[in-house]
Amino acid sequence: MDLKKTVFELSEAYGASGNEFPAAELALDMLKKYCPDAEMVNGNVIGKFGVHSESKLNLVLDAHIDQIGFVVTYITDEGFIKIGNLGGIDRRLLPAQQVVIHGKQDIKGVICSIPPHLTKGDSKVLDFDEIAIDTGMKKSELEKIVSLGDSITFDVKCRSLLNDRITGGALDDRCGVASVLYALELLNNCKTKYNVTVIFSTQEELGERGAKIGAFEINPDIAIAVDVSFAYAQGENEQKCGHLGKGAMIGISPSLSREISDILINTAKSADIPYQLEIMNGLTSTNADQYSISRDGAKACTLSIPLRNMHTPVEVISLADVNYTAELLASYIKGD
Repeated sequence: MDLKKTVFELSEAYGASGNEFPAAELALDMLKKYCPDAEMVNGNVIGKFGVHSESKLNLVLDAHIDQIGFVVTYITDEGFIKIGNLGGIDRRLLPAQQVVIHGKQDIKGVICSIPPHLTKGDSKVLDFDEIAIDTGMKKSELEKIVSLGDSITFDVKCRSLLNDRITGGALDDRCGVASVLYALELLNNCKTKYNVTVIFSTQEELGERGAKIGAFEINPDIAIAVDVSFAYAQGENEQKCGHLGKGAMIGISPSLSREISDILINTAKSADIPYQLEIMNGLTSTNADQYSISRDGAKACTLSIPLRNMHTPVEVISLADVNYTAELLASYIKGD
């Protein structure tokens, strides 16, 4: 498996929350190599790995397939597209960004910006109802292609950086999807301690909605949410961040299972796999929160890949961390 190629392909497939199908279809095709019975259920991609036995505990590996984006709310008489947000987006970075409107066909546009010459240096951060997209098309032309409610994503491709790092959009959480797939690759022809089910879930950015229905349907004993978390960058609080290239961040929180956290830590130590700790004082704001309270509850934990510039078109990760995350998952599932 070419891990870098897989991350690039997944990241560049569009799938804003509520319209994940193109990215989910790609992930489904990739998952079927390891889980031939994989299918799409209520938008979630779900597949069972290997032979399941009643004597084993049921383990879910979850990574969300959706990305942040926008939704078309209105088309003005002048032909500008008004938008709302899908997920948490920093409005400060929006002016002059390139986007793709996913209508009957994809249309490229740019978010309008006021030149600094006309603002006297005192421009404010715009509210979403003040933001508009310029496609160069008239309203009558747009209405033939774009419908209210169509999704919009940043127009961005992945690029390689130095030291095994890459930048792009939707690395949150397509790099998590890639790490799960690579873990399955590492587990090929291996005995597993658990019955493993994989779910690439929808609408995490809108309140973990896909994981909520997936958790109820699968009803696992143990759930590991593979997501991203904050990687340290200049000016940030180092105590609240992980570091690029130093391994997956194992979650520790009162809302998570300390038993599973400790097993993952011991597994990483035994297998000599780099890892970091992520200490949270409440809910994790990941899909793990849904598994821990679904039905009679699962023992849930998080494995997070450090990521800079979260929810922007220039997210940055280290491919080494994607690899370390996959190795830790594989070692844990084998019972090493």
